[in-house]
Amino acid sequence: MSLLLLTLILIAMTVAAYALGRSRAMALGGIGELHSLPSYYGYYAALWCGIPAVMLLLAWLTLQPNIIMALVVGNLPPDVQALPTAELDLVLTEVRNIAFRGMSPRDANPGVIAAAGQLASLQSLANIAMAVVALVVAILGLAYARSRISPTMRARNSVERTVEWILIGCSTIAVLTTAGIVLSLLFEAANFFLRVSPIEFLFGLKWSPQDAIRPDQVGGSSAFGAVPLFTGTLLITLIAMAVAVPVGLLSAVYLADYAPKRVRDVAKPALEVIAGIPTVVFGFFAALTVAPFIRDLGPLVGIEIGAQSALAAGMVMGVMIIPFVSSLADDVINAVPQSLRDGSAGLGATKSETIRLVVLPAALPGIVAAVMLAISKAIGETMIVVMAAGLAANLTLNPFENVTTVTVQIATLLVGDQEFDSPKTLSAFALGLVLFFVTLCLNVIALRVVNKYRERYD
Repeated sequence: MSLLLLTLILIAMTVAAYALGRSRAMALGGIGELHSLPSYYGYYAALWCGIPAVMLLLAWLTLQPNIIMALVVGNLPPDVQALPTAELDLVLTEVRNIAFRGMSPRDANPGVIAAAGQLASLQSLANIAMAVVALVVAILGLAYARSRISPTMRARNSVERTVEWILIGCSTIAVLTTAGIVLSLLFEAANFFLRVSPIEFLFGLKWSPQDAIRPDQVGGSSAFGAVPLFTGTLLITLIAMAVAVPVGLLSAVYLADYAPKRVRDVAKPALEVIAGIPTVVFGFFAALTVAPFIRDLGPLVGIEIGAQSALAAGMVMGVMIIPFVSSLADDVINAVPQSLRDGSAGLGATKSETIRLVVLPAALPGIVAAVMLAISKAIGETMIVVMAAGLAANLTLNPFENVTTVTVQIATLLVGDQEFDSPKTLSAFALGLVLFFVTLCLNVIALRVVNKYRERYD
């Protein structure tokens, strides 16, 4: 039985358990005689039917592959088992390809073919056992819940306590995931800083990570000064914000306070459609339209501009970010109470004065949040920079030259045949740690601004 079919069956059983639990409660007495509403008894039965089966299924899917592969490896020929870990992994990949994809090379080892047959057999048996055990556990859970249902049973308390534990579990997973990401960055960045001085990394003016990745290769002159990357990221982000913030904020003011309803009903969805365009499409637009246009415009004003430039990438990135600023700022401006506008108008202020002196200050926390979100998106953008600004780590503040950003270098360093014990690859984690720290600082600043003005206007 496939996993999808088993999941659908468990969902159907959970729905049926809800109906059976509710009908059982109704049969035992009316609403006035039950401790809880009949629906809570249905939820109680559904939880006992679904949660144990799902937990068993998740545990099974987590442990099953390792157990099966351990059995398969144990039956491989001794000479294959004695291979180094990397070569053994290649053999196991070949076993999986033969077992599940039918990709059997002509010169395949007979022991590998036999292992593939064993793997397919064990996997089929495990899937059947998984389905049977999960269905039995769901049925037993339903039977147990149904036997517990009585008029005096506190079903609502049990259901709410279970939901509370589910929420605690989800929040714990979120916190642990964040902690795991931070710890992995710290660990790998620490390995990098053991080989490269943090002073050189943070204040060096040349970025050229050209270490050899294999013993038979000759590495180039490596330099891990990340200042050119930070400068390029800052330059492109500033250009993008110079485009996105004024246009987005002014369009939000127009849509919220000036635009007729028919115009707003068309313009706001059109702006939000732009937010759904893939970034690679913006990258194509920047590389094929904006960058050549800026390059051809340069000689007319006596400036030499390359085919790739920070200006082209920043302008297109700003256009991409406009919907985020506009949509969020529009929602925040509309959330300002109408009584503030009416009070300002009653004191004789014009509409523009009301917007400048009352509405925008009251909406400032939300506007700051929108701008910070836009900055975070600009810092994290990769495709537009690759296609319109290039990969060269130039230390310059000239928007007409090509630059690169931190995220582009992270993507470049982790692509291809790389070893995760070389300074070249580990530098990606150091860049990620710096990016994480910068984003954290921006969020702290935004929270301080939001809290300050929220106390003033709430």
